Amino acid sequence: MAAAGVVSGKIIYEQEGVYIHSSCGKTNDQDSLISGILRVLEKDAEVIVDWRPLDDALDSSSILYARKDSSSVVEWTQAPKERGHRGSEHLNSYEAEWDMVNTVSFKRKPHTNGDAPSHRNGKSKWSFLFSLTDLKSIKQNKEGMGWSYLVFCLKDDVVLPALHFHQGDSKLLIESLEKYVVLCECPQDKRTLLVNCQNKSLSQSFENLLDEPAYGLIQAGLLDRRKLLWAIHQWKKIKKDPYTATMIGFSKVTNYIFDSLRGSDPSTHQRPPSEMADFLSDAIPGLKINQQEEPGFEVITRIDLGERPVVQRREPVSLEEWTKNIDSEGRILNVDNMKQMIFRGGLSHALRKQAWKFLLGYFPWDSTKEERTQLQKQKTDEYFRMKLQWKSISQEQEKRNSRLRDYRSLIEKDVNRTDRTNKFYEGQDNPGLILLHDILMTYCMYDFDLGYVQGMSDLLSPLLYVMENEVDAFWCFASYMDQMHQNFEEQMQGMKTQLIQLSTLLRLLDSGFCSYLESQDSGYLYFCFRWLLIRFKREFSFLDILRLWEVMWTELPCTNFHLLVCCAILESEKQQIMEKHYGFNEILKHINELSMKIDVEDILCKAEAISLQMVKCKELPQAVCEILGLQGSEVTTPDSDVGEDENVVMTPCPTSAFQSNALPTLSASGARNDSPTQIPVSSDVCRLTPA
Repeated sequence: MAAAGVVSGKIIYEQEGVYIHSSCGKTNDQDSLISGILRVLEKDAEVIVDWRPLDDALDSSSILYARKDSSSVVEWTQAPKERGHRGSEHLNSYEAEWDMVNTVSFKRKPHTNGDAPSHRNGKSKWSFLFSLTDLKSIKQNKEGMGWSYLVFCLKDDVVLPALHFHQGDSKLLIESLEKYVVLCECPQDKRTLLVNCQNKSLSQSFENLLDEPAYGLIQAGLLDRRKLLWAIHQWKKIKKDPYTATMIGFSKVTNYIFDSLRGSDPSTHQRPPSEMADFLSDAIPGLKINQQEEPGFEVITRIDLGERPVVQRREPVSLEEWTKNIDSEGRILNVDNMKQMIFRGGLSHALRKQAWKFLLGYFPWDSTKEERTQLQKQKTDEYFRMKLQWKSISQEQEKRNSRLRDYRSLIEKDVNRTDRTNKFYEGQDNPGLILLHDILMTYCMYDFDLGYVQGMSDLLSPLLYVMENEVDAFWCFASYMDQMHQNFEEQMQGMKTQLIQLSTLLRLLDSGFCSYLESQDSGYLYFCFRWLLIRFKREFSFLDILRLWEVMWTELPCTNFHLLVCCAILESEKQQIMEKHYGFNEILKHINELSMKIDVEDILCKAEAISLQMVKCKELPQAVCEILGLQGSEVTTPDSDVGEDENVVMTPCPTSAFQSNALPTLSASGARNDSPTQIPVSSDVCRLTPA
């Protein structure tokens, strides 16, 4: 236990059972285990890492303290002039230890002929403490190889004794340190974590903050280094846990960044235009949005897209219409026509259970009823074999499988907060929640490399709601995850690509709005992160998301239609954002508060109208053509080798082929000729039992 005394520093982390394995036993090569307590403490503007034996009498002369001028094998002793001015009571207190930060001097340990120096207390000589600013790297043990241990290496290559965590929790220490410094894996050795290894521009940005005259601002309280480090830490968490980070952390991060960088007078402390790009690129490595032109990137200049057409939507496809398009063996006739009808109006709820299996690729469009029956039997057997894999794992086995434990923990946490206001999932011991859990655990067996990432439960929930069947819901979810997989991968390649593509489209549609967003440090569109990550699941009501998803699954009228949905939403909010002169925080707050307030039919009309407008444009940039898959449209790009009279003519995107005056319609202005169709919910929707 820690010795009694006046604790003057704030304890950030404390762990007993942290051992040093010394070699000072009587028998050669026999480890002597020295049990100690490890603390991370914050005092004033400094963070200290402190380890000492549990039975250490806290003789101040035994404390090791690493300075920047330290050498490879060192011991630190209190400066002689200070010893005579302190009483014994003071020397045995924590106040004494903190005072020694500024009153110690350094000398090399006088090893001769391999003999260790004499020491009053054999264990006390191992005590050490150092400032976090002197830390260079942390080396970890190989996973699964005995007790976890950490080795601290200081900036002058001083290597401290390895600390063995016999009671675990070494990860908690790393997490505590990451609140104050940036840590990342060494490219040459994944076991080594390097300190402050962010990209060069970001590193330089923060080094400049600590130089004069910025250092004076820190001293004056206008810049808070700890807040800035905390902000970087939060941005890094986006990569590790994008769902939670974007749901909870953005407002706190931006407030810290703004408060720290702008200080009390925003007009006197303006940050460089590229600084927010550096923050985001640190969170999502490789992301490049609206930065200076790079070789190979097309510059999108202002182009006259022409008049935007008025789009109308039809009623949802009915069961009767669906049945008329099926032959005697159960094949779907005229698949393209059926997809057009679904895109134009969606599906009636009674039809979704059947049609979604085709839209998601679980059932082939050209399959017969008999073939689908055989496929379901095969998929049912395959599903339960995978489910048995995790169901049959004993508690003892799971103790030795940290990844499976982590997956289970995340799933249980997420399932308990997924769509709990929906009748299908509300209440305690709801069978729907049990099925959510079981399907997600089985998916970990199906794709163990990806496993479970927070946010995936949001994608499964509507599928299970519609299918009302565990096996069908699983295979539809697996198909949907094939589309969304890159969003949840560690490198987040899908998110990088989509943010870049969205920026390109928005700049073409409204360069003035883009310029305004950039002037408010919002040109990187990271406030759309949640939209893209879980495909608008938290932005629309539950029933509206069913409509939106089934329309997007038709893959009409172009590739990446969901990005045009983003553009339509932003265009709808442009006037309020610009007229009210919203800044960074206000834009973020406004976009977050749109949740559950967006009219899905209105947005679908606007998004389709945008796509038709682009298809008709004969000077569409090549980058935009590639994003929307319009290479086959009647388009001549400015950088094309084809002359003005040699337009490549192919099939354009489909127009409103299914409009009818006899059907209720919705124009792009949002005016509808009848009341919205209510989607019925089957009476037995909650009568589910897990397999």
